Amino acid sequence: MNELIADIREQVVFLRELGVSEIDANLLVPVEPERRASRPVETRPASQPFEPIASVIPTIARSSETTAETRQTNVSRLSMLPSLSNRPSPKRTTNVPPSENLAAVPDEPMTVITTNFANDPNISAILSIREEIGPDCARCKLSTLGRKQVVNSVGNFNADLMFVGEAPGADEDLQGEPFVGRAGQLLTDIIEKGLQIPRKDVFIGNINRCRPPQNRAPEPNETFACKPFLLREIEIVKPRVIVVLGATAAHNLLDTKVPIGKLRGQFHDYRGSKVMPTFHPAYLLRDPHKKREVWEDMKMVRDFLASSA
Repeated sequence: MNELIADIREQVVFLRELGVSEIDANLLVPVEPERRASRPVETRPASQPFEPIASVIPTIARSSETTAETRQTNVSRLSMLPSLSNRPSPKRTTNVPPSENLAAVPDEPMTVITTNFANDPNISAILSIREEIGPDCARCKLSTLGRKQVVNSVGNFNADLMFVGEAPGADEDLQGEPFVGRAGQLLTDIIEKGLQIPRKDVFIGNINRCRPPQNRAPEPNETFACKPFLLREIEIVKPRVIVVLGATAAHNLLDTKVPIGKLRGQFHDYRGSKVMPTFHPAYLLRDPHKKREVWEDMKMVRDFLASSA
């Protein structure tokens, strides 16, 4: 019995290394072959576990098949399993410190301009304008009136369609991108749901790049300092259509005092581009009834882009 227990102990270690955590406890008492053949093997009720086996193996599985070798010997069937020395070593994994993982991954570029467009003259030209403006532009008094940052034009530098507003609002001043607040979301819907164009495929900017206090309209001396950069971007991008949003943007770009209600609904020529004045998205949030007129303007833009493609 001691030899049996020692054998079982060894096999328990082996089973644990194999990952076996639970097996059936219904073991047979070792008997001599001739006695096994002469009468059925008696088993103990589950309520009376074998001792001291129960203290070594809580539950042990009984094999569904018995080999001829086990019928001819008193050796435990557990001893027929491969020896520990013949078992292949398990693969082990080690946790790599985060710093080592990061070191193995090449740094990703931190610019939105990919190497595929690095030689695009429009990109280099637009970037040179941004560098000229600088992050701390002080060409007008808006730089001293609470603006947080300069908000540059964004989008496709080779776009067929461009949108121009008057100046950044609070959300734009915070995020550094034009038209990202509620009015910006409405503009995105006009572009993507109405015109069926991804927003990233159009070019979006403002007459002024700094937020005026309380979102007031930019003053003439403020637009005089900032508008030339937008005009240079228009010359670079050469959009087929420019949609000017609101009276301030329309008056500054077209150099007119005609009310926006009379300007909209028809194309105007500007330096080789067609200009469609329409209501500003912020105005549509205050007066949703004007959305129908804006949609009529956008259908003209859509049809012109389709016909001149």
